[in-house]
Amino acid sequence: MSKQLAGKVALVTGGSRGIGAATALALGAAGAEVAISYTANPDKAEAVVSELKEAGVRALAVQADQADPAQVKELVRTVHEHFGRLDVLVNNAGVAARDTGDEELDRQLAVNIGGVAATVRAATPLLSDGGRIINVGSVLATRQPFGGMAEYSGTKAAITVFAKGWARDLGGRGITVNTVHPGPIETDMNPNEGEAAAQRTALTALGRYGRPAEVAAAIVFLAGPDAGYITGAELHVDGGLGI
Repeated sequence: MSKQLAGKVALVTGGSRGIGAATALALGAAGAEVAISYTANPDKAEAVVSELKEAGVRALAVQADQADPAQVKELVRTVHEHFGRLDVLVNNAGVAARDTGDEELDRQLAVNIGGVAATVRAATPLLSDGGRIINVGSVLATRQPFGGMAEYSGTKAAITVFAKGWARDLGGRGITVNTVHPGPIETDMNPNEGEAAAQRTALTALGRYGRPAEVAAAIVFLAGPDAGYITGAELHVDGGLGI
């Protein structure tokens, strides 16, 4: 991979596993220095940081609960202070639950919407002109192929609209804001085996689950110089599920 992001600093929220970890590693491979946040598993976060450092990438892990605006603000401040700049923000941290009770809904709203908004608010004054903000949404923000996910889908639809507004607000500084919508992606929390997986696979045009690295590749593209005239856009990495 070319070092198209050499000299840049990227923050990936929720970067200790799954799509977040794959994105952190891909940004590092593209030349960026990388910070990740995590909520509850320092061992997994440090494993990602160790892999980055072994590849010669300057890296940092910071614990922060994305539902707490004060912790989010401190996260962004810490990253900027540690690296001396911030160029790329990937809002990946999120929680998903089927429509259940009030506590689950409150948590999804706090992390998936409030956490993203708080991170962007904290990062905007520190982000370099010409920087990049990339939100990880979901194909469920645009299509409802099965029931029981209205609340989660609503949170992902919300940040998609936020992104369009931020794209307009930050365009004068050359900062782009885009959303990547993953479909069924194989992770520890979303295995590609079992009855539910078979149903989801059947809904895709490609007939398979995606890999975290395939989502990460789209994020790296949007973070790079070739995507400088793309903003307010939605890029589906969903195997055709959203067709």
